[in-house]
Amino acid sequence: MDGRRRNPYELTQDTPVYVISVAAQLSGLHPQTLRQYDRLGLVSPDRTAGRGRRYSARDIELLRQVQQLSQDEGINLAGIKRIIELENQVATLQARVAELEDALDGAAAAMRQREAAVHASYRRDLVPYQEVQQTSALVVWRPKRQQQSD
Repeated sequence: MDGRRRNPYELTQDTPVYVISVAAQLSGLHPQTLRQYDRLGLVSPDRTAGRGRRYSARDIELLRQVQQLSQDEGINLAGIKRIIELENQVATLQARVAELEDALDGAAAAMRQREAAVHASYRRDLVPYQEVQQTSALVVWRPKRQQQSD
């Protein structure tokens, strides 16, 4: 969850609001077909306290998809169930990848901050060593003599 408090009366795609007769009408299927799909685990609506089925807008869309795969594509119900399971697995994995990418981005940003802090802590009086080219020049150095006081 994103940390915000949700309005309990807000309707979302997953809010179970449709009774079986309305869901059947919206999906173009017979109520008995919806019961069969529920028994097979293709579309599993929420249940009320009295065990009545309540379908969400997402459930209605899934019912339409099952009908399209069955009637137009000729896929049997076992195949449709496997397709739905795989699509759910892909969605779960995509969400996990997005989570891991966010974590990786955060770790990379933290590493850059730590690296910048290390660079900022370098002593400024130290100079990086650079290789000196050898020359034939002669440098004479004489220490200053200290004056003696009488």
